[in-house]
Amino acid sequence: MRTDLTRRKELLGHVRDVLITDLRLDVDPDQIDPDVSLYGTGLGLDSVDAIDLAVGVQKRTGVRIPDGARGHVALRSVNALVDLLMELGDG
Repeated sequence: MRTDLTRRKELLGHVRDVLITDLRLDVDPDQIDPDVSLYGTGLGLDSVDAIDLAVGVQKRTGVRIPDGARGHVALRSVNALVDLLMELGDG
């Protein structure tokens, strides 16, 4: 269980890093609520940002975000993305 928590924290850090570094969000990493929507009134990302996020996450983790509905659902929030990364990273 401790390993899962450590891995989750590491992946959360990677996603936050992509949001701040690659997508140039001007916020402190700890200010990015893992449950906030990545789009709209949440972090305000658009479809181009989603591609950049997926590419940045893949570069940092080695895990490819799948195309289609599964990837789309994972890109709804930071936590949803981390959940998918945890699942796919074990495979």
